[in-house]
Order: sequence, then C-alpha cells, then structure tokens
Amino acid sequence: MRVVVGISGASGAIYGITILKYLKLYQIEGHLILSRWSRHTIKIETDYTPEQVTDLAHCCYQDDDMAAAVSSGSFNHQGMIIAPCSMKTLAAIASGYSDNLIARAADVTIKENRKLVLLPRETPLSPIHLENMLKLARIGVVIMPPFPAHYNRPETVQDIVNHSAGRALELLGIENKLFQRWGNE
Repeated sequence: MRVVVGISGASGAIYGITILKYLKLYQIEGHLILSRWSRHTIKIETDYTPEQVTDLAHCCYQDDDMAAAVSSGSFNHQGMIIAPCSMKTLAAIASGYSDNLIARAADVTIKENRKLVLLPRETPLSPIHLENMLKLARIGVVIMPPFPAHYNRPETVQDIVNHSAGRALELLGIENKLFQRWGNE
C-alpha cells in the first residue's frame, strides 16, 4: 500500500508528521513531498527537524522535482493527503496550476480518480477560499479542515492532532486507532 503525503507551508505541519509516523509504524509506504516553506514551519512549530520528518517517509521528493515518480499517473497509490494544505496550494490545485510537485501530484491524483484529502489551514476563510474548496469538493476531493472534536475530551494537543490525522487516514481506507469514535467510551 502506498500513500502520497504533501506537507505545505501552512501552520499545522504536525498533522502531516503524525500521518507519516502512523504510515511508518504500520509499514505503509509514505511518499512525502515537503514544500519549501514547510521546512520553516516544521522548525518553528515542532520539535522535529525537516530531516527527521523525511526519515519517517519511505521516499521523499523535492518540491521542485517535476520528474519525480509521484508526478505521473503510472505511479500507483491509494490516495494523497495534504496536511496541512495552504490556501496557495489549494488554489493551485483548484485551478490546475501545477507549479510544484505537491500541486502536480494532487492534479494526477484527481485525474486518475484516486482519493485526495486536503486539510486546509486558514481562518477566517475568504469567499475565494470557500469557492476553491467548493470547486474541488464538487469533483470528489475531500475537504477536511482539522477542526477539533470535543466529545473525546482531548487532554493534549497531540490528542487533537491524532483525531484529524486518524480521520484523514480512514478516508483512504486505512483503519487506525488514532482517535476515539463517537459513542465509544
């Protein structure tokens, strides 16, 4: 099983890192694309270095490597998660402007009718953001803002992150125990 993971420069790199940790733990190939700005966000927001994050992946690609395997529809995978997804990345995907590998891999994921899950990170949302999300949702892209659940009574930030990461993985058919389901004690 293979999953493509994009980490954009938006706040919330820990979502993508948590997804990669889970994929590695369960020996699912994680094919990682880090944007240039994600490297800065990782350093600012987490206790990880970009090198530690790339070590979590089965394979890591440079964001400007448009010849990477994940840029082709012949690269078979079960889906792609972009966590976090910046509004710049979301706009590029919505307009088909594949100027970097994250946008190109997402474009290929859509054209090959594979599942694409975006965890957009921005607030408040402008009408432009909402229109781009609606455009993508109408063609089957899953828009999953990482809003925290409270029914599970999270005790840590990681509990909150695990809930969104686990839900995103489930959308690709990857069962996990990262989050508590509604009604489960």
